[in-house]
Amino acid sequence: MSAELTKARKLIRDVATNLKQKKTQSAAKYLQDALLIILKSQLMKSERDEFGQLISQAIYLLNSDKNFNQAYPLQLNYTPGEEKALYQQMIEAVKEMSATSTEEAQALLALMAQRKLDGLKNVEAKLAAGQPEEAKRLADAVIREFPQDTDLKAEIADLFLKYDQYQEAFAYLDEALKNDPGAVHLYNRIAIVLRKMKDFATAEQYYRKALQSCQHDEYLFFNIGRLYHDWHKWKHMAEMAKRALKINPAFEQAQKMLQFATKKLEQAQQ
Repeated sequence: MSAELTKARKLIRDVATNLKQKKTQSAAKYLQDALLIILKSQLMKSERDEFGQLISQAIYLLNSDKNFNQAYPLQLNYTPGEEKALYQQMIEAVKEMSATSTEEAQALLALMAQRKLDGLKNVEAKLAAGQPEEAKRLADAVIREFPQDTDLKAEIADLFLKYDQYQEAFAYLDEALKNDPGAVHLYNRIAIVLRKMKDFATAEQYYRKALQSCQHDEYLFFNIGRLYHDWHKWKHMAEMAKRALKINPAFEQAQKMLQFATKKLEQAQQ
């Protein structure tokens, strides 16, 4: 028996294994692929008989499988020697199952997105009502449901930052950063929180990490300039404003920042 027919035999036998593992679409696709190999091959009588039995067994298993019947309600029909007709039916079955899987996946994604949105709304409602501890409890519950969602953690952090809950905002951003250590925007957000907490030295460290990966964002330089404003480091503030303006000369806020820093430096020299 050729290597291709050996492969076809294995594919058919793997139908049973996939059905046991509830991999219904894979089971159907395995049979479809095996049929294509058989149709392209010149079989001896003994090989035709063997494959006829193997295919019949696979068809029996598929027709008896609950998940397959739900995905493809039509009965599979097979008569040895009519592999071409069965092959066409398997193409239809796999196509139908693929469409169903796509629809289910899209529905699941929509449900997950709605759950996240509802969770964020509930967290903000508690923060707006002056109940930060209850907001944290709800936020932690949402994160437990989606533990690897970096953006969700960052959005939750933004809510706590919005209501001046800086320590909690920092904790959620730090957790998000553990999921994605290369996320430059998270370093920037953490630094903003630290600036508001007046931990200027640590904020500067996070900004330096952000700058290691990003040298072309005028808003990053502007935010660093705001740090130096609060820290009363006018020379550094002016430098950051200049770097922001080098990228975007029309950046009006950076122009005002540079004017302010220059004025402070002139006053210090008087």
